[in-house]
Amino acid sequence: MALLSISLSMLVIQGMTVLVTQEFKAIRQSDDKNWQNFSNLLRRELENAELDKVTKYFLYVQTPNGSRRFGMKTGSDDFRKTNEQGQGYQPMIYGVSSAEFSNDGNVVTIHITFSKGGERRFIYAFSNVK
Repeated sequence: MALLSISLSMLVIQGMTVLVTQEFKAIRQSDDKNWQNFSNLLRRELENAELDKVTKYFLYVQTPNGSRRFGMKTGSDDFRKTNEQGQGYQPMIYGVSSAEFSNDGNVVTIHITFSKGGERRFIYAFSNVK
């Protein structure tokens, strides 16, 4: 009886381990997909834009539709696109704990740290600089 009980317990534990592993894999794939969507969207936003200026926390560009600012608003958990004064709200990716910008000439690097852990870098070379 004891051996039957132990073997059934081991089967349940093994099954739970498989389920947890599958959940972690699905979450990771979801995060990767969100990053790919964000990267593609940001590239499309920047491809017709002209680099205006870069500060530690924001990227300013000129587009055919006016000035745009990309970055995080203090206290928020999303990376967003706004007008030059920070008005408007168009989130591009959620779960962000910090985003810092740097540039070397026309090459802009965005270093993003996520709330769940992990970080990514987005690098973009502008062909037009104001």
